[in-house]
Amino acid sequence: MTDLPDNGRAAALFRDRFGIDDRALDAALGTTLERKVDHADLFFEYTTQDSVALEEGIVKNGDRHLTQGVGVRAQTGERQGYAHADDLDVASIQLAATTARAIASAGGGETAVATQRAVAPSLDLYPVTLAPTDVPVEEKIALLDAIDVYARAQDPRVRQVMASVVCQNRHVMIAASDGTWVSDVQPLVRLNVSVIVEENGRRETGYQGMGGRQELAEFLLDGTWKPLVDEAIRLGIVNLGAVACPAGTMDIVLGPGWPGVLLHEAVGHGLEGDFNRKKTSAFSDRIGERVAAPGVTVVDDGTLAGRRGSLNVDDEGTATQRNVLIEDGILRGYLHDRLNARLMGHAPTGNGRRESYAHLPMPRMTNTFMLAGQEDPGDVLRSVQNGLYAVSFGGGQVDITNGKFVFQCTEAYRIEDGKVTAPVKGATLIGNGPDVLTRVSRIGNDLELDWGVGTCGKDGQGVPVGVGQPTLRVDQITVGGTEG
Repeated sequence: MTDLPDNGRAAALFRDRFGIDDRALDAALGTTLERKVDHADLFFEYTTQDSVALEEGIVKNGDRHLTQGVGVRAQTGERQGYAHADDLDVASIQLAATTARAIASAGGGETAVATQRAVAPSLDLYPVTLAPTDVPVEEKIALLDAIDVYARAQDPRVRQVMASVVCQNRHVMIAASDGTWVSDVQPLVRLNVSVIVEENGRRETGYQGMGGRQELAEFLLDGTWKPLVDEAIRLGIVNLGAVACPAGTMDIVLGPGWPGVLLHEAVGHGLEGDFNRKKTSAFSDRIGERVAAPGVTVVDDGTLAGRRGSLNVDDEGTATQRNVLIEDGILRGYLHDRLNARLMGHAPTGNGRRESYAHLPMPRMTNTFMLAGQEDPGDVLRSVQNGLYAVSFGGGQVDITNGKFVFQCTEAYRIEDGKVTAPVKGATLIGNGPDVLTRVSRIGNDLELDWGVGTCGKDGQGVPVGVGQPTLRVDQITVGGTEG
């Protein structure tokens, strides 16, 4: 690993601030490889994050913290040894390397051959010049104050405004025994607005957030944050008029954009490589089979510029890409990190992700969505005589092994005689992910991605993701309601 190129600002930071150059990387990888292992890598991270929150007209909370460290991994067969250090000095890195090597080589292991050699990527999906965490805190406070004043002036029913802005700037560098040496600087901004509205003694909440890998300056513009506030107020007022939701089996229409979170949870996780290698997914050993209705095409794309789930490289140094998972209803592939790709004889797909240097990478989604169809969304709605129009979702639960899910709707309406009528509260969708895909009967032409707020949890790790879909009709889904 000599004469490696400087891979940009992140590599320069680790070299200049901590003395991590090619010789230090050679030494750490050499220590890890002293015993028989199939693969070894180092993951360096230096992340700054700050947040400011407003409530009751004043900024009540603000914080700024720093995360730095290195994770060292050694692989032998299916065995992974992993150790991390908070200090970025040579002695700490060497100790972590020795520990990881000892864990991985303790049981021996059958040598596996990698199917693809990683290369340094050429993507530049978030060309941010000023890090979000370098923007003066006074500008962030001014933004929250403006949101508070604007929201209260829009409707007399607004009783309370809560807003926050969270900024992150993450420097990563990955070096591996196959010659990979790549770095990236990953900015991330999220703006959240919640309002409490009241009418005739009834109080309800409306929320909307937005974010992405962009300059904070874009979120400071009136044309950016005012629609966000308007949407939060609209949702609160809709909830004021919501009635109890009927229960039963009915046809439903899923709105475009954020409802793709149901696809993410009920289907996307089941397409991740680790579950399929272990054959614990409902989609295991089904590549080439029909798993969805004709017209259903699902992709995971980490290359969308500025999106919350996008990355130039994943957390193993593999370039992200556009992966077609389901094509016209046929299962085409899974999402892989390097370990599961190697063990399954597949190529990595750029989906090896981790929450931080203190965590092992695993197969995770980036931006996962269903492609648009040909139908007018209005025609899709008019095709349902008696059903539910689900526009947004909150929390949900999914069992990966069988695909069963339960999702709570945060915005939903009755459909009566092909028309959207009263908003309802307390609606839940109950079903089976693989089964739901076969019940898609109409697909709108209005694909939308979410506003940039998704965080995916898996095995205790959270990573930013994106979701999306067009308007969909799904036939005969169980709806749990509150109507007595």
